[in-house]
Formats: sequence, C-alpha cells, structure tokens
Amino acid sequence: MAGGFRYKVWDPPLIISQIITMQAVFYVGLGIWVATLDLFTGHHRSLDSLFKYQELQVKEVHGRTVMAAFILNALTSSLGLWKVVQRTKQCLDFTVTAHVIHLCASWWYNGHLPSQPSVWLLNLVTITLMCVLGEYLCMRTEMQHIPVLGSSKVDL
Repeated sequence: MAGGFRYKVWDPPLIISQIITMQAVFYVGLGIWVATLDLFTGHHRSLDSLFKYQELQVKEVHGRTVMAAFILNALTSSLGLWKVVQRTKQCLDFTVTAHVIHLCASWWYNGHLPSQPSVWLLNLVTITLMCVLGEYLCMRTEMQHIPVLGSSKVDL
C-alpha cells in the first residue's frame, strides 16, 4: 500500500501486543506515580494503593494522593497511546480496555466490585483524560503526514 498511513488489515497479534504494552504502560506509570507521591506523604507503599477500593477515600490525605496518582497516570498513559497505538480512532478502545482490565484485576484482588461512587467517578475522569489527550496527540501526529503547503495544484 503505497502512500498509506497503515494497513487496514485485521492483525490480532498486533492488537494483542498493543493491549499488553498499554497495560504495562498503565501499571508501570501508576506504580511510579503512587510510589513518588507516597514518598511525599510518608505513607507505606503496597499493592493496596493500586488495587484496593478502600484506599480511594476523599476524606483522607493518602486517598487524595492515590486519586492524584490515578489522574497523573491518565496523562502519562495518554503518552503511551500516542507512541504505541498511534491512531486517533483507536484511543477510546485501548483506553477503555486498559481500565476494564484494571477493574477486573481490582475485582479479583478485592473479591467484589466497588460500591463507592468516588471510585466510579475517578475511573470516568481518568478514562476521559487519557482518551482525549491521547486522541489530541495522535491527531496532531496524523495531521503532520498530510501535506497542506507546497503541494501541486490541480486546475479544474
């Protein structure tokens, strides 16, 4: 396919490898943000901060810190979308997939789904941030490949 951006062929190995890579970006970024912010608050580092719903309490300093880590991770993960996925149309798909996998892992870790509205609201905010910023970055990159100036004009 000469001059095309990417083949539009069903490629399961590519999709699976992108999902695995985005999940790694999501958890590595989240782990780094939680560990960094925990250094400032003096809270102990554990997997509970990543997976336990009870850690996401608005009334506690540590809960707000973990929420901030999730929001900062949405920004970091959008960079992963930009570098790994590279397609504006697929940003929502990969964003929701990463969050659904995290929801399933948290469900398994806790043994039940979250009942706190703050957890669901946080997920909605992080999905929105990650998707919109990822789409913006991908769109800017895709638009660079479209020649606007200096192209030959066709007389009609």
